[in-house]
Amino acid sequence: METLESFWRCGGWLLVGGLLAGWAPAGQAAEAPPAVRRGDVVFRTNFDTPEERAGWSQAPFAEWTTGHPGGTALRVTVPAGQAGAHMIRLPLDLTRYRGGKLYFECRAKAEDVSKPPEPYNGVKFMLHYQSPQEGPHWNNENNVHGTFDWRKLSFTSPIAADATGGEINLGLQGSTGTVWFDDLKVVVASAPRPPRPRPKPNPGPVFKGHNLPRLRGVMSPNEFRDEDLRVLGQEWKANVIRWQMTRNWGQAGTDRDLEEYGRWIDSELADLDKALEACRRYGLLAVIDLHSPPGGRYENNDLAIFHEPRYQDAFVALWEKIARRYRGHPAVWGYDLVNEPVQNVPPPEGVADYLGAQVRAARAIRAIDPDTPIFIEADEWDSAAGFRNLEPVDVPRVIYQVHMYVPGEFTHQGVYGSSTGVRYPGKIGATEWNKEQLRKVLQPVREFQLAYNVHIYVGEFSAIRWAPGDSAYRYLKDCIELFEEYGWDWTYHAYREWDGWSVEHGPDPNDHRPTTEPTDRKRLLLQWFAKNRKPK
Repeated sequence: METLESFWRCGGWLLVGGLLAGWAPAGQAAEAPPAVRRGDVVFRTNFDTPEERAGWSQAPFAEWTTGHPGGTALRVTVPAGQAGAHMIRLPLDLTRYRGGKLYFECRAKAEDVSKPPEPYNGVKFMLHYQSPQEGPHWNNENNVHGTFDWRKLSFTSPIAADATGGEINLGLQGSTGTVWFDDLKVVVASAPRPPRPRPKPNPGPVFKGHNLPRLRGVMSPNEFRDEDLRVLGQEWKANVIRWQMTRNWGQAGTDRDLEEYGRWIDSELADLDKALEACRRYGLLAVIDLHSPPGGRYENNDLAIFHEPRYQDAFVALWEKIARRYRGHPAVWGYDLVNEPVQNVPPPEGVADYLGAQVRAARAIRAIDPDTPIFIEADEWDSAAGFRNLEPVDVPRVIYQVHMYVPGEFTHQGVYGSSTGVRYPGKIGATEWNKEQLRKVLQPVREFQLAYNVHIYVGEFSAIRWAPGDSAYRYLKDCIELFEEYGWDWTYHAYREWDGWSVEHGPDPNDHRPTTEPTDRKRLLLQWFAKNRKPK
């Protein structure tokens, strides 16, 4: 392989001290770099030459050794009892890639790497950078530990519009043992998009798929119980429910057997039939949410429908089936195509990506049902950050959905063994979190809404019930006030599902009984639901 110096000189770029910098022959002005395109190689090394190893920081726990399948590799060894942050670093200039996404890939093997306390620790092939507006970013493949032979590690990272101080990190964090790294590659997953168009001065009406001032409600239980919907619609006065068809949440490698999956989805649709009839009686509109699509998720959280043609075809066929079954149903607000898309690895040639797969399904639905609204979700778990690279789709009668669980250290404290005691408002990590910081998080969604004159639906938002003091109430209050200010419909996650999110349960995580007196979180929801008008 060429040295990094010759590699980058061929492209008009030079790796200087580990930083990518513009280069031109002596006496000549540097030409403007070519436009960034998807697939462009940003960085590549296999450590085989002194030049390729020179830019990395040095540490006593890191050494150069035999690589994969030969050549040179980096080896990091951390003795038992000395778990901590053991990583070496290489600066990476992200300036040209701001507003886009980069795909990172390497080869690694491990020997007796202990399981770390957090899933994002362990073997670390990671991008780290700073964003003055959004705070620090860390991205890597999670749950990498144990003993394994050479295999690929990979992830995709968005690059904030103000990203600075980029660096690649290699090593171990929170673990002991030995890990080897080789064959690093960084390529452009999506190019920085042009600025959003300016909002039109008189944009005209927005398609919402309903004629009510606002839809406010909840995410559904995991099974149909008529009494639950009666309470929600008649006593709580909600007017919308996001009905989830879900199983195996968080479990990789499930839903692979399409025949078995088909039997399961048929049972879910039978449940949905009963739920929709109850919604009609109790004044609720329903979002049909395919929470568990065919093929399931991989270990890296990517959905199989974005990588394997047979699962994507099954996904499209399923939505055709659903559209035939429910077109014209008065209780259906719309079709929620896929819950929380994640695409850490680009799709194979000829397979539609996370957005293209949704467009395929949406167009198939439109051939059957021209009227029922369709919900499009963004990448990165349908987060607000995912809207930075989202583009509007060429499908009629579409609504765009977002989920809000930021900062996750607060909303999900105590989930999957994470730390507890995190308060809101207040300083979390290096960031002061309050309503205005939440506004900054939601800004990409707001910009998208105004630029394209589209409607936004918040399909999920929540805070764990055992957050300290009244933190969960204050977080939910600030979120809802922002949603209302922006004219967004919303559904709280969740209602009579897992009690960690329940507004009917108190702050003690060991008490699984509903409270006799309404919690402050429940009173908050009921105050907003009292403003609802019912669908006819």
